[in-house]
Amino acid sequence: MSGGIDSTVAALMLHDQGYEVIGITMKTWDYAHSTGNQSKETGCCNLDSFNDARAAAVQHGFPHFILDIREEFGDFVIENFVEEYIAGRTPNPCVMCNTHIKWRALLKRADALGCDYIATGHYAQVHQHTNGRYFIRKGIDETKDQSYVLWGLQQDLLSRTLLPLGTYRKQAIRQMALDYGYPELAKKSESYEICFVPDNDYRGFLKRKLPDLEQQVSGGAFVDTSGRILGTHKGYPFYTVGQRKGLDIALGRPAFVTEIIPETNTIVLGGEEDLKKSDMMVAGLNWIKYPGVGEGMEAHVKIRYKDPGAPAALNPYENTVKVRFYSEVKGIAPGQSAVFYEGDDVIGGGIIQRGNITL
Repeated sequence: MSGGIDSTVAALMLHDQGYEVIGITMKTWDYAHSTGNQSKETGCCNLDSFNDARAAAVQHGFPHFILDIREEFGDFVIENFVEEYIAGRTPNPCVMCNTHIKWRALLKRADALGCDYIATGHYAQVHQHTNGRYFIRKGIDETKDQSYVLWGLQQDLLSRTLLPLGTYRKQAIRQMALDYGYPELAKKSESYEICFVPDNDYRGFLKRKLPDLEQQVSGGAFVDTSGRILGTHKGYPFYTVGQRKGLDIALGRPAFVTEIIPETNTIVLGGEEDLKKSDMMVAGLNWIKYPGVGEGMEAHVKIRYKDPGAPAALNPYENTVKVRFYSEVKGIAPGQSAVFYEGDDVIGGGIIQRGNITL
């Protein structure tokens, strides 16, 4: 229970359905301690949200606990976030947090409390296939669907997960909040920021974590797709594939970051057409609906959270999958998640390694 509308309504729905509910709020990050700015705390790290979650639990007669997972969160999610940018990739910390931290931490506490299930306010569904495997299905509200960030959940987690909001639209949840007597929740704005970067300045965050970073990486070269030097940049970790704004270079035409080469501190710039690629390699795989995929299996592949996705063929290669799109897609970014769908069902997913590869 983050204190927001979705997890609060999910808990109250389950309580009304006869479940014995225990509310858990996770403290993942102490932004005030790290930056000295209490006002910037947001989402799951906000003291007001903790109080909102506890108040809802008390009002409806079920217990509430705060689970401090800052150490695990810092050791894995934040360190991975920094390491990925230093490696020239663009991480997705929400996927890493769900996959490796939140669900595991919640299940561990559920076992200690004798609970059968864990539940969250995500807009997605859990189903069981005729083959016995549990899998994620998209939420019916396409504008809120969160199946993309749940591809990393393994079978032991999915088999004990309830997602009560997956068959509802957001407007219905807002109405439920009103019906439960929480008009302030129904009006509460939603945050799409990274919880530990609430000012949306990941570059500033990297500089605070690594004070010598800017000095070490500044002065690298901007080059065009043929290798011709165009100018100097502020350091490769401060750029992302597909970036257009904030390049601070005038070429007389729109320019986009098409590749990041950390070994030589080089940023490749090109036109929008240079962002288009037809294939990519994906590693760190987790298969959900099936134990694996056969050569040439077709899937709809999303490369970003808000990406509509595109049809492609999946070709296993050792511990990776080569994804070949039937038409070029724009903005394949190493470090982001690739999620494979069969209709509305998540087959599995992994981490993009690189695009335009040959085997």
